[in-house]
Amino acid sequence: MPSATKKGEPLERTRYAPKAHATLTDVEDGGGPASKKRRLGNGASFASQALQSQPSFTDVLERLKKEEETNATEAEGGADNWARPELSKIDPKRDTIIFQQIDVEEGVDGKGQFGIRMYGVTQASFQDEDIKPFIENLNVVGMNWIEVPAGQYRLIQGQSKRSNCQIELHMRYDAFISHPPEGAWQKIAPLRILSFDIECAGRKGIFPEAEKDPVIQIASMVTRNGEDKPFIRNIFTLNTCSHIVGSQVLSFKEEGTMLERWRDFIEEVDPDVVIGYNISNFDFPYLMDRAKALKANRFPYLGRLRNVKTEVKNTHFSSRAYGQRDSKETPLDGRLQMDLLQFMQREHKLRSYTLNSVCAQFLGEQKEDVHHSVITELQNGTPESRRRLAVYCLKDAYLPQRLMDKLMCFVNYTEMARVTGVPFNYLLSRGQSIKVLSQLFRKANSEGYVIPALKGEGSDEAYEGATVIEPSRGYYDRPIATLDFSSLYPSIMMAHNLCYTTLLDKATIDRLGLEKDVDYIQTPNNDFFAKSSRRKGLLPTILEDLISARKRAKADLKNEKDPFKKAVLDGRQLALKISANSVYGFTGATVGKLPCLAISSSVTAYGRQMIEKTKQEVEAEYCMANGHEFDAQVIYGDTDSVMVRFGPMDLAKVMALGSEAAELVTAKFIKPIKLEFEKVYWPYLLISKKRYAGLYWTKLEKWDKMDSKGIETVRRDNCRLVSTVIETSLHKLLIDRDTKAAESYVKQVISDLLQNKIDMSQLVITKALAKTDYTGKQAHVELAERMKQRDAGSAPALGDRVAYVIIKGIKGAAAYEKSEDPLYVLENNIPIDTKYYLENQLSKPLMRIFEPILGEKASSLLSGDHTRSIQIATPTVGGLMKFAVKTVTCLGCKTTLRANNSIPNGAVCNNCRPRISELYQKQIMNTSDLQVRFARLWTQCQRCQGSLHQDVLCTSKDCPIFYMRKKAQKDVEDANTVLERFDEEIW
Repeated sequence: MPSATKKGEPLERTRYAPKAHATLTDVEDGGGPASKKRRLGNGASFASQALQSQPSFTDVLERLKKEEETNATEAEGGADNWARPELSKIDPKRDTIIFQQIDVEEGVDGKGQFGIRMYGVTQASFQDEDIKPFIENLNVVGMNWIEVPAGQYRLIQGQSKRSNCQIELHMRYDAFISHPPEGAWQKIAPLRILSFDIECAGRKGIFPEAEKDPVIQIASMVTRNGEDKPFIRNIFTLNTCSHIVGSQVLSFKEEGTMLERWRDFIEEVDPDVVIGYNISNFDFPYLMDRAKALKANRFPYLGRLRNVKTEVKNTHFSSRAYGQRDSKETPLDGRLQMDLLQFMQREHKLRSYTLNSVCAQFLGEQKEDVHHSVITELQNGTPESRRRLAVYCLKDAYLPQRLMDKLMCFVNYTEMARVTGVPFNYLLSRGQSIKVLSQLFRKANSEGYVIPALKGEGSDEAYEGATVIEPSRGYYDRPIATLDFSSLYPSIMMAHNLCYTTLLDKATIDRLGLEKDVDYIQTPNNDFFAKSSRRKGLLPTILEDLISARKRAKADLKNEKDPFKKAVLDGRQLALKISANSVYGFTGATVGKLPCLAISSSVTAYGRQMIEKTKQEVEAEYCMANGHEFDAQVIYGDTDSVMVRFGPMDLAKVMALGSEAAELVTAKFIKPIKLEFEKVYWPYLLISKKRYAGLYWTKLEKWDKMDSKGIETVRRDNCRLVSTVIETSLHKLLIDRDTKAAESYVKQVISDLLQNKIDMSQLVITKALAKTDYTGKQAHVELAERMKQRDAGSAPALGDRVAYVIIKGIKGAAAYEKSEDPLYVLENNIPIDTKYYLENQLSKPLMRIFEPILGEKASSLLSGDHTRSIQIATPTVGGLMKFAVKTVTCLGCKTTLRANNSIPNGAVCNNCRPRISELYQKQIMNTSDLQVRFARLWTQCQRCQGSLHQDVLCTSKDCPIFYMRKKAQKDVEDANTVLERFDEEIW
């Protein structure tokens, strides 16, 4: 994939546009220093700054080949495994067909008849009217198992087949058995999963465009679900490519031929699931547009239906939970798709969504980030350089599969489809409400209800949310017990029978002569609902089914020994939990299909009432008047939990009191509402509403982790220095319990910052150049424009991430006027605006942490003796430097060198010439130290890319090592320049 838009933010990978991008022959980013070189060993890796050494991906491919050889597989990269195994003959009168269906869709056959198509390891077509009644009436849920009895179907063969499936059959829409995904039917078929990645060759300074720039490589990895090693590994390359052990290399002279051959590969391998990283917004649309530009007319047929063209559609996704997103969709009839970038954006909040950053977070390894301009140079090089690009491309295809296995995302989404009943493909393309609506349709159908077809217009009507007990801010060195309501909102809906079908109005109550608290209840919000003794609601029934199913799944999970079955059960219980918790939100979504604020506002009203009652009960029971040693105090409460300071210093005693209090309060509420003692925080730092940190204890022996909420450690508009300082300060305060050490550390960091001693990598801020028209002026947008004027070839393109630092400017200048490229700052020694970083980045997060502990004294962290020493770099460009005259000084006494006190281009003055050997030795040592540092950083980057024998091409601006390496390289060049002055000296 063209490294520019593929492993990155919402619409791109991360291929950054550095100030001076690297190439294989680029001296600036290339080997070591320019002169006075000395032999250097690899040196120690900067383990504290980067991830541990990882094997080369070529080694991984070789290992996979060796493992295959033990299984008697001879062909390179599984070249003989493309086709599915041959089928034995099927007798429709005698043979029952069982398959896991993966997709259901509406369709019209060749005769114009409307029907339903179901895909799995086979495809079947059914005559029916609409997909929803078909699914709901016959209890078909996403990804469940279907049994087609013998004698109930007709096989379609030969020219009559309309698909490329091995088995195609026709039957009545109701002539099959749909098995609920429980027990033996919870298994998942060994589906074929294709992970792929493409690389494109763009023109200099321009991100690849499908109309003009070729697709040069396509890497494919095919795995069977439940296995962790791909049994097919190949790379389709334009032009020749050297052999890669463990991978099949297919080289082509013509790009159109390569694309059509890859399409044939898709048809022969016949994957059930297609995955990748940003394939929805880049790979598939680029391939389709490129095939159109080349007039490769056979290419856009990637689905399972014959003669049905694959087309790209623009989609807009809007959800309160997931936000808004414009993207593209490329339906592949009968094949599931999972874009791992979209999955990560929905399920995880990360500092960066580049493939490199995500893999570092979840797999503990990194990959090269090669800029798209470098890809073209590799492609135009030799078969060996194209081999390097091919290995890079293969790794980009392998990593999404690794991520999918590690995060169990396919298994979890399969279980979510089964639990909610929606097709798998809805899970990434639709929001939360469709999952609840699907369950509601099913239950309404079985109970004989008709659901109105409402159009969610949206309204400004709002209701009061959850309560927050005002926090007693401070630093608590006594154990704080946390009491949580288990599934609070679902349990409220079940306990009080809150549902569309039980909602009453005053007129109905009077007409039917209903009695309060016997036939109906009045909620704290003054709405009326029938009690379950008169009518059981649909929503409470759905919730009861979900929660009881979750209990069964968790019980099975404890007894299960098989790792894959355990993963399936864990995914199931997680899907059940998420589904139960989303029912409340569905009723409160005013833009949704069935908004009902009477339900959602009643739920939150009960919740507020319960939190207040819990506070009253705990404080009334656990007081000195009742014989306890201390008066208990609820120091904070939020939505479904309360934090209680019981008083004792003994952890075991506080845990016992927490369990006892939970049981006491639970008895005061209607079942199934249950308060549970879950954890203890000790010590505990309560900053404000929804902002706290503490050591998390669930067992007496040792704390589990340091837990924090609402504290800025991962915001991307903060530089790394903020998260580093906050995390280290919390560690000293909570784990070491040393307030003085935390104060000293913060003061030292601020002192280093003001004296320009903080590494540039800690000050870099990165943002995506996501669009061309921003309403206000943005720092990264203005910088991109300035970089374009300086050098259009290396300037960031749309979709790239722009890295910048804030430099010193005129008084009162806005941040967007002071943003600058970090590499440009390093090269020209431009001074950093340290005051900006102190006041706009560090001060507020630090005050939030230290004010509850130090009170008014916290402000002394930002001012005092440690802030009085300031060092500013002398710039070489801009401002007054245009008028400055640079003078050469003596390396000994720093006096200005002139014709009358030194030789031309000399290093020292006449007075210091007797010390020339000493000064030369000192400069040699300094240069040597700088070369060693650069060599170690260079080796660290080589280890990250997996080879100590190739130049470093990576330009990842999310990586701190990148800036350290650039700074070390600049320092070595400057030191060598100084050293060269001794060449002209008289010895």
